[in-house]
Amino acid sequence: MRGNGVDRDGWWREDTPSTPARLWRFTARWVVVGTVFLIPVVSPALRWAFAPGTPVASAVAGLVAVALYCAGYLAFQLVVFAPVPQRRKVAFCVAMLALGWVIVVLLPDSQVYLLLYAMAVIAFGLAPGWVLVLNGGTLAALAIMVWQRVGEHGSFSDVWALLGITASMFFVGRLLRTVRRLRAAQAEIATLAVTAERERLARDLHDILGHSLTTITVKAGLARRMLESGQPERAAAEIGEVEGLSRSALADVRATVSEYREVSLSAELVGARAALRAAEIEADLPHAVDNVRPDLQQAFGYVLREAVTNVVRHSGAKHVKVRFGRNWLDIADDGVGAPEGVRGNGLRGLSERLAELGGTLHTESGVDGGFVLRAEVGS
Repeated sequence: MRGNGVDRDGWWREDTPSTPARLWRFTARWVVVGTVFLIPVVSPALRWAFAPGTPVASAVAGLVAVALYCAGYLAFQLVVFAPVPQRRKVAFCVAMLALGWVIVVLLPDSQVYLLLYAMAVIAFGLAPGWVLVLNGGTLAALAIMVWQRVGEHGSFSDVWALLGITASMFFVGRLLRTVRRLRAAQAEIATLAVTAERERLARDLHDILGHSLTTITVKAGLARRMLESGQPERAAAEIGEVEGLSRSALADVRATVSEYREVSLSAELVGARAALRAAEIEADLPHAVDNVRPDLQQAFGYVLREAVTNVVRHSGAKHVKVRFGRNWLDIADDGVGAPEGVRGNGLRGLSERLAELGGTLHTESGVDGGFVLRAEVGS
């Protein structure tokens, strides 16, 4: 929720993206380092608890409080940096702060610095609003204690030192959160890039192999009929074209995998003419592509390739008409048409290609039957 330009949810709630494996690795290292930091807490507590004249009940209570305080400090990241509800994080930090106050009150001659451990956890782990309330309240209470001389727990300089240290830790915590978000974003970007590359490869291979294999199948069938009708010379010519198409398809697949493949509208026009002739479909095709915008010729080449492939494979058409414009391409046939609203993988791939250019792909039944496909980009 935002109000007057302020992100209120971010003021009281922050996500801390971190994987469980990363948390446990950090915890394992932190136990070693954090134990060293806890010596100023554990050492005076042990001396006081085992000193002559210390009441047993007070000693036990103090040691239990210190043990829980130290355990919370060593394992705080498993709560404040983990994907757990915000109320649990706040409850954990409040409990840490309460234990710190218990230790300060129980241990004679204890210093305000003992609260630094809980305040550091709060500064690192909670959103700014909670840091201000909990740490700000603690510092205010310590300032009042020093001013009213309640015990000998420190001076105003100690309170100012705590303020500076916890403020520094707060900003370090914000930096750590930013780093975690950047890592999560990088991981997501990498995943999206892999997905996009798979989709590109699948789309390109479909466009390449669908057209090439269809043409090869038609020409192979034509060669078979030529052999059966006693025309070996024409059959040999068709088989030679099949061999050339196979080699070209193989080169296209290799180039597509390497992302070096370029589609030419003029080349696709020549290929369409050959494929339609082999399928014995009368073709009314333009003789040049000069009137098409240069930046659209590659995309329209894909459209022409897929449309002709569909005509040869599915339409049963006897006649196909293709027309180009500066920013449009129309392909119409007199075949059986297609069910309304049905699009295969090839047409969906073409829609995606055109959408990247701000264009659309429109399909409909012809006035006299058949199928009409129109690709258009901008104006």
